[in-house]
Amino acid sequence: MSLYSFGLEPLSCHTWNKDRTQIAVSPNNNVVNIYEKNGKEWVKIHELTEHSGRITGIDWAPESNRIVTCASDRNAYVWTLKDGVWKPTLVLVRINRAATCVKWSPLENKFALGSGARLISVCYFEKENDWWLSKHIKKPICSTVLSLDWHPNNILLAAGSADFHCRVFSAYIKDIEDKPGPTAWGAKMPFGEVLLEHKDCGGWVHSVSFSPGGDQLACVAHNSSITVVDAAQGKEVTQLTTDHLPLLSVLYVSPTELVAAGHDCCPYQFTYKGPGALEFVKKLDIPKQTSKASMSAMQHFRNLDKKATDEESNEMGNLHQNSITQLCVVSGKKAKVEKYSSVGLDGAIVIWDFKH
Repeated sequence: MSLYSFGLEPLSCHTWNKDRTQIAVSPNNNVVNIYEKNGKEWVKIHELTEHSGRITGIDWAPESNRIVTCASDRNAYVWTLKDGVWKPTLVLVRINRAATCVKWSPLENKFALGSGARLISVCYFEKENDWWLSKHIKKPICSTVLSLDWHPNNILLAAGSADFHCRVFSAYIKDIEDKPGPTAWGAKMPFGEVLLEHKDCGGWVHSVSFSPGGDQLACVAHNSSITVVDAAQGKEVTQLTTDHLPLLSVLYVSPTELVAAGHDCCPYQFTYKGPGALEFVKKLDIPKQTSKASMSAMQHFRNLDKKATDEESNEMGNLHQNSITQLCVVSGKKAKVEKYSSVGLDGAIVIWDFKH
């Protein structure tokens, strides 16, 4: 694992380019900074400054090398690199509340955008007019869409929202793609069709992730639970309520292993072997060893009085010193992730190795 600090500002979201030599991060404001690896240091090479509100989502398409950003100013931009400068194209997302998350589809011919307007905009490029259009998925979403993930077939879209629901929709746009074949989630797929509506997630659904094959869907909610819905087993739901603080991001790193992280400031590993078999495996952070100096009795009680602990240091034992906001794959495919990254409210990014 390796830790890099990007200043004191919290990092709300991040994304990598195709060969993982550049990273785009937002320091909790209306700017996206793009850094390049130079030896052991990260050097800022670009600044994307078109948004007027706080950036809430960034995604970098590996093949087409386009970046999509969305923000609380209700706008989204698709950025293209021309002659060494990133040029923005406005997207007609047609929302009247803040955008919350954005994700390119696997084939990069469309992207999905969640918002506080209780809807998902599925955006695609129209060549004739040279702009990005959107189609809305509205029903039956009752609250802010907090997280999105695409199925490997480029058609199905999972969404977690603040109405305690986790859903799977069809995002099939007949103008730009062929008719999809049947999947374990269902066979009929007109645009906006609801293929799963799991009601009882127990809290706001902070993150959703499809398994590498697309037959399972994992989600984490604000009641510290992690849930897996298995479409291959008749959409059987397995929920595990952990004794950790709420998790904010979940990621499939192999067909049976998951990594999740959040307010506990360190990633945890879970394994799913089938309905009813979702288990906590281990904490993936190795705590720092602190050398304990001898302390006078007076100092001991003074610390207990001030901090409710007899520890001298304010530092936590984890690498991250504050909540982890997002996890991202760095190397390997979803079926076998070798490295993944995390960003947190402490302004740091950590690249972790995953041992299978």
